Amino acid sequence: MTVFPFLARAARPVSALALALALALPASAQVPAVGNDPYPGTIALHVDASNLSQQIFSMRLSMPVQAGPITLLYPQWAPGNHGPNIPLTQLAGLKFSAGGKPLEWTRDPVQVHAFHVTVPEGATELVAEYQFLSPLDTSQGRITMTDDILGVQWQSVALYPAGYHARRITVQPTLTLPAGWQFASSLAVDARTGDEVRFKPHDLDTLVDSPLFAGRYFKRIDLAPGAKQPVMLNVVADNPESLDAKPEQVALHRAMVDQAIKLFGSRHYRQYDFLFAISDEFGGIGREHQQSSENGVRLGYFTDWGRNEAGRELLPHEFVHSWNGKFRRPAGQDVANFNTPLQNELLWVYEGQTQFWGKVLAARSGLVSQNHAREALAIDAARYDKTQGRDWRAVQDTVNDPIINGRKPIGWGNWQRSEDYYTEGMLIWLDVDTKIRELSGDKRSLEHFARAFFGIEDGSIDAVYYTFDDVVAALTKVQKFDWAPFLRARLDGHGPGAPLDGLARAGWKLVYGDTPSNAVRAAEERSRSADFTYSLGFSVRSNGDVAGVVWDGVGFRAGLAANTTIVAVNNRAYKGDVLKAAVSANKDGKAPIALLVRKGDKLRTITLDYRDGLRYPKLERIPGTRDRLDALFKAAK
Repeated sequence: MTVFPFLARAARPVSALALALALALPASAQVPAVGNDPYPGTIALHVDASNLSQQIFSMRLSMPVQAGPITLLYPQWAPGNHGPNIPLTQLAGLKFSAGGKPLEWTRDPVQVHAFHVTVPEGATELVAEYQFLSPLDTSQGRITMTDDILGVQWQSVALYPAGYHARRITVQPTLTLPAGWQFASSLAVDARTGDEVRFKPHDLDTLVDSPLFAGRYFKRIDLAPGAKQPVMLNVVADNPESLDAKPEQVALHRAMVDQAIKLFGSRHYRQYDFLFAISDEFGGIGREHQQSSENGVRLGYFTDWGRNEAGRELLPHEFVHSWNGKFRRPAGQDVANFNTPLQNELLWVYEGQTQFWGKVLAARSGLVSQNHAREALAIDAARYDKTQGRDWRAVQDTVNDPIINGRKPIGWGNWQRSEDYYTEGMLIWLDVDTKIRELSGDKRSLEHFARAFFGIEDGSIDAVYYTFDDVVAALTKVQKFDWAPFLRARLDGHGPGAPLDGLARAGWKLVYGDTPSNAVRAAEERSRSADFTYSLGFSVRSNGDVAGVVWDGVGFRAGLAANTTIVAVNNRAYKGDVLKAAVSANKDGKAPIALLVRKGDKLRTITLDYRDGLRYPKLERIPGTRDRLDALFKAAK
């Protein structure tokens, strides 16, 4: 038998040091299954968030232990993000010690978020020191620390013992802030000494559900004056000017809170804190929590009020989640810890109906005008009516997208589909609302479902879980009808087109005109692009880069993709207005549209055979019908 050199070397006796190291490391350790016992003792977690110049969070975690093997987990699944996308790469510098002596660790070869450690005899406390490296650039992920704002998401800075339910692990967090900064969180504070804040002990579930925003520039606005359960808008910003909310703007946010309470008839928080960042540097976000929400928008929310109407739907959406998604949750979201996969099959309720009510509350409160609400609905209806990917992928399957894709960019969104359960889900719930109104002679609506389903157990913050059958049963109590096949046809079907029956029942139809609505113009301005989706089948950024190509549309058939740049239109340098003029000029078919395009270092000219002019979506009243959108968007008394 031939003996290969590396096998011969491996057969030599190991050194005493190597043997000692091998014995010190846990051999073939397993990640313990979750049991029913509480973790014995309280874990102390200290987060130092004062290193603004390098954007580094530094942690020291200490926990009571007994001698023997133990497995620590770094969270993988972020509630509200619907996928296993907590960035493990940003955890760094992990070191363990006991009694002042370092301990080696090994990563589990299968569950790579698990770290195995052997606690030596006589040790009663295990210490972990590590860092969370906030991205320095958006290419590395969402920025969570700047010179003026920081956000603490506890799942990103915590380790916890495997084998225990998250609700049965007690953690006492302490946070060191930059000098003089103020903060907001739904966590109960034990004491603050200077820039160090010690919070009261909480179970790990509550801790992770209670993020924190802090800032150099900070303002707290009471949105429910005199309420037994306060609602606070906690604003941090890049500069003090951005905190300047006018009284009339505050009044609209207070109206939104009031309309939500009238809708659901309950409160599932002791105090609700909107954590609201206005910044061009801090990462944008919209994430729900039971008693708070993380919200991030660009500069100008208050100071450039007239140009940011669409952005005012964020806070209503996240507030609705206190009822839908946090208090009432899909049964598949009832998991033991943050390394157990979530099941997303009911996200069309969790997010779709939240999208529905978020838009309704924005209109009812006056945060957006009813005209804007209709124009935005036209944009949504048109987009999903022209989603070619419906041919092969039903909207029900898109609930898996946060797991499959992790919210990364895709090249053919119109064909691949993304998290369409949000907005197509909204259209399905509009369908349900108007069906209830029609069947009941407009005596009942989806509001009755919202109050009966989400408004139960007023004051409770303990999650209540539901199944598809529970949703159907609750709808049936509101209005007798065979709801299961009604819903399944829309969730599992392939069209043709989007579920727009609800729009028709509301007394409106989707049409197209050659003049963009104010909402379309605003969307073009925000995205710095020109939208030819419903004419040429693509949109173009201001620099000529093609984006958002419609599968099998005019541009697609000409060979365009999102890695192509339009250099010239009919021998004129590309501008959005130049291409719009060319589309309009060819309505009689006598002025073909020639595009000089570049892909990489290659140039070519293509001709678009399109003669129907510019097309932009809008809603048009159906004569002789009841305007149920008006009833839906009208403020509750």
